[in-house]
Amino acid sequence: MDAVTRRWRAALFLFMLAAGTGMASWVARTPAVRDGLDVSTGAMGLVLFGLSTGSMAGVMASGPLVRRHGGRTTILGGVVLIVAGLLVVAAGTALSLAAVVFGGLALFGGGMGMSEVAFNIEGAAVESAIGRPVLPVLHGCFSLGTVVGALLGMALTAAAFPVGWHLTLVAGLIAAAGTRAVLAIPHGTGKDDAPAAGSGQGGGLRGQLHVWRDRQLVLIGVIVLAMAFAEGAANDWLPLLMVDGYDVSPTAGSLTFLVFAASMTLGRLAGGPFLERFGRAKVVRISGLTAALGLAVVIVAPSPVMAGAATVLWGLGASLGFPVTVSAAGDHPTDAAARVAAVSTAGYGAFLVGPPALGFLADHIGLRLTMTVVLALVALAAALAGALGPGREGDEPRVAAAPDAV
Repeated sequence: MDAVTRRWRAALFLFMLAAGTGMASWVARTPAVRDGLDVSTGAMGLVLFGLSTGSMAGVMASGPLVRRHGGRTTILGGVVLIVAGLLVVAAGTALSLAAVVFGGLALFGGGMGMSEVAFNIEGAAVESAIGRPVLPVLHGCFSLGTVVGALLGMALTAAAFPVGWHLTLVAGLIAAAGTRAVLAIPHGTGKDDAPAAGSGQGGGLRGQLHVWRDRQLVLIGVIVLAMAFAEGAANDWLPLLMVDGYDVSPTAGSLTFLVFAASMTLGRLAGGPFLERFGRAKVVRISGLTAALGLAVVIVAPSPVMAGAATVLWGLGASLGFPVTVSAAGDHPTDAAARVAAVSTAGYGAFLVGPPALGFLADHIGLRLTMTVVLALVALAAALAGALGPGREGDEPRVAAAPDAV
């Protein structure tokens, strides 16, 4: 690996670690923000809608922005929005202005969506340059950041540290990591300067939809939808599932989610050697079956201890689904960036939008039985895993070197 590519990869890892820390820091201080705004839980739900709205807008915009301006420029824009969003949230909390916090969350979510899709494109390009898995560790750094951010948030909450100063410090951390990343990322990754004649790839929505004509990519898209849904369902519902379904305390519910997040982190950071030895298809098939087993135990377990232990299987099984499917989408000689953007957008859409819909079903049958939907989806992903291809270490790198640095 040459020095440019080494710096490129390290910068991606560093920023994803910082981004995960930022996201978990916000989540951990949500109760403090609500108290600072002095609003009801229902009103806080409307404030939180700013994060969802901004995230989806950023995810949808990221692919076209990368195609037009390149990954580095898109990431720079995302970093600016993330930092600005955190600072606005901090100011809105200090001033007790719910509308300002809503706007800050929209900026924060938009920046996260923009930067994460662009980072997937960059990570796939690094994989192409070195011929080894990178995306699992990249996502593992984000997961590790969420664990660090959650622990930091719990500690600062216990110390009654002001939420505004907490978020301001995190904004500074992300600004520093983002600056380091932008300086190390080569210019032009994913930029579509001259689409091939007759490819039908032009910019905008048409160019994004063109890649879905590939049947293999459609199958890859189904896999990423299922695995992202499994991850998002745990993020949205696991603590409440333990509280309502097993009658544990809210603290125990939060600790269960921390176990899940730690399992996701371990699976992603340790997954590379398994991918190199067994290939993508086998690893994702086993991962899907592992997640399905964990979910089945969570649904039917007779005790909260058994259910909590089963979340380790759920987390390990869901950990590699998203990064490995994105990596598989990038295996294309001409449309790699567009395919990665399309699959990443589908995955983030499932992660953000799908799990909240489970609440409507849970109103009728309870959260434990509602998780059978997630179980069925990860089982489907395991069945379709052959579409991911081998992806072994022995495959030749698909490009000789990194793009020229500027």
